[in-house]
Amino acid sequence: MPSIFWLVPISSLLALGFAWYFFRNMMRADEGTDMMKKIAQHVRRGASAYLRQQYKVVIIVFLVITVIFSFLAYGLGVQNHWVPFAFITGGFFSGLAGFFGMKAATYASGRVANACRTSLDGGLRLAFRSGAVMGLVVVGLVLLDISAWFIVLNIFIQEMEPGFKLMTITAIMLTFGMGASTQALFARVGGGIYTKAADVGADLVGKVEAGIPEDDPRNPATIADNVGDNVGDVAGMGADLFESFAASILATALLGAAAFMGPDLLHMQFNAVIAPMLIAATGTLLSILGVFLVRTREGATQKQLLRSLGFGVNMSALLIVIASFFILYFLQLPNYIGIWGSIVVGLLAGIGIGQSTEYFTASAYKPTRKIAESAQTGNATLIISGVGTGLISAAVPLFIIVIAITLAFLFATGFTFDLGSLNIGLYGIGISAVGLLSTLGITLATDAYGPIADNAGGNAEMCSLGEEVRARTDALDALGNTTAATGKGFAIGSAALTALALLASYFEEVRMMFVKFLDMPDALINNIPAIEAEFMDFVHHYEVNLMNPKVIVGILLGVMAVFLFSGLTMNAVGRAAQKMVDEVRRQFATMPGIMEGKTEPDYARCVHISTKGAQREMLLPSLIALMMPVLVGLVFGVPGVSGLLLGTISSGFALAIFMANAGGAWDNAKKYIEEGHYGGKGSESHKAAVTGDTVGDPFKDTSGPSLNILIKLMVMASVVTVGVAVAYSIL
Repeated sequence: MPSIFWLVPISSLLALGFAWYFFRNMMRADEGTDMMKKIAQHVRRGASAYLRQQYKVVIIVFLVITVIFSFLAYGLGVQNHWVPFAFITGGFFSGLAGFFGMKAATYASGRVANACRTSLDGGLRLAFRSGAVMGLVVVGLVLLDISAWFIVLNIFIQEMEPGFKLMTITAIMLTFGMGASTQALFARVGGGIYTKAADVGADLVGKVEAGIPEDDPRNPATIADNVGDNVGDVAGMGADLFESFAASILATALLGAAAFMGPDLLHMQFNAVIAPMLIAATGTLLSILGVFLVRTREGATQKQLLRSLGFGVNMSALLIVIASFFILYFLQLPNYIGIWGSIVVGLLAGIGIGQSTEYFTASAYKPTRKIAESAQTGNATLIISGVGTGLISAAVPLFIIVIAITLAFLFATGFTFDLGSLNIGLYGIGISAVGLLSTLGITLATDAYGPIADNAGGNAEMCSLGEEVRARTDALDALGNTTAATGKGFAIGSAALTALALLASYFEEVRMMFVKFLDMPDALINNIPAIEAEFMDFVHHYEVNLMNPKVIVGILLGVMAVFLFSGLTMNAVGRAAQKMVDEVRRQFATMPGIMEGKTEPDYARCVHISTKGAQREMLLPSLIALMMPVLVGLVFGVPGVSGLLLGTISSGFALAIFMANAGGAWDNAKKYIEEGHYGGKGSESHKAAVTGDTVGDPFKDTSGPSLNILIKLMVMASVVTVGVAVAYSIL
């Protein structure tokens, strides 16, 4: 193991160390008055109760899947014996990251509200550094698990045909990514259903019918709403980007092992495998630096606040561009300058997607203000305007990803589309995804910051801290809506690049099946022995082309899965929200002292309704993602699965961007009206905007962000269960 590799575990430990440092500093801050402490305690208890229930369900699912993987490995012999253990660790570390991030967020919100009693800058820094706990825990645990598995497998996996040891190691490690993806889907879907059921109930009954503010303590659903922000946008998003980060590194490592196969390339192959790990490790260290650069001044505008966060993120990105060049130079990969260009392309794509999302969702820009303007003529025009804006907004990230894929491939291959250079071109696409996610430590901090600021605003409202404090928390909250939307766009963009790298990894796994598990290294693949065959040989062997009906059927099934999944999650929110609306109305009707402030609402009952609804409703959508690749592989084989993944990636990416941006724009249009535009709070325009925000809630916080996990989980499930498609397909 070369000495440079140890940068990976060292950076993971430093990230975890700084996460602990930020957490301890946050805990030393004053939580404020007794009332502020009481509200924060309600939220912490609700969030912990929900996670306990969710993890009970997830543990059962993991046990079942582990038994299936064990049967495939030890019974049928179509998987490596390490696979079940790698799967479990991926899910465990993903869940652990979400737990730690949510714990920090629930302790931070009251303290941020109290800091805003003194200054805007103090509130911003405390909220952002508390969000950095989530970001640094995620990247730290990913790198720790990857480096540990890499060391262990290097020791225990025996030498094989030249180059196949690293192929085997990286293929096993991909299963770690599937464990993370499975946990992420449950966290995202369950958390999204929970938070939006509470949010819809709080808005429709509290704000529209009762005419009280969003975070008024008289609203029975307000605690459940604040809990939902943490379980959905902190624990859920953390698990989401945990698996994106892990999958991009692991898929690129596998593609690097495949690109440099051969007895004379073993040293180069090893360097290509550890390159994405080293880039991610360096980006983690630079993210820590970026966190310390975020600060602002009193009375800052939304654009100035965005600029403050952007400075830390952009400085980290600039420094990783420089650092990654020296890493690739040191590793002496062929065409290292071109591969470095692919990394830069990925970083620029991430920035471009973030800027695009900000433009279409922030109230400082024209699209969201036009939606707010349309509220003057009622609900229908507001909904139409939001849908139209969301559809248009999807075009820009799609175009950015097209450019990124093209340039990353061309840079890596020396500007040729020659299929003889396909493996190195795919490696370039994979490493561009690593580049996009390399500064995840600080990028995720900007996202986790959002729900912390939102909860701080709720705490300030419920504790009547005064207009000046509420103005500061509102400024941080509005900024958080934009950073949350940007984070979702970033996550979805990374999903597209990562999924493409994973799709290429699928065919490398097909080769591994022939050579290792089916013990058919001499089987002819496109008239070449399987052990010598390359990516395109397997593509031709299985007739993966648009004239093959199996591929067409697979594409249509992929599109069907995306829309079915979205519909199920939207309806799940609707059903859970109906129960919440009924409960809030019941409390207002049967507990008349609530409106006079003489009786405390039954917050716990609303928390229970959201928790129960989320647990029941999250299973069916999640099972679709897990079962569809296996069933399609069993019936239609490798061509059907290839089409399934193409359909899922293309339609899922576009629909996810549309839903996330439309929902974010509706939310900020409502807040823009609440600032005093077009009649302000309580006006007819405001009521229309609340309706738009209510429709947009499951768009942006449940279905939209869950789709990018669906994409990666279906690809990952296909990669891990490839033996079913190769050995047992019916057609």
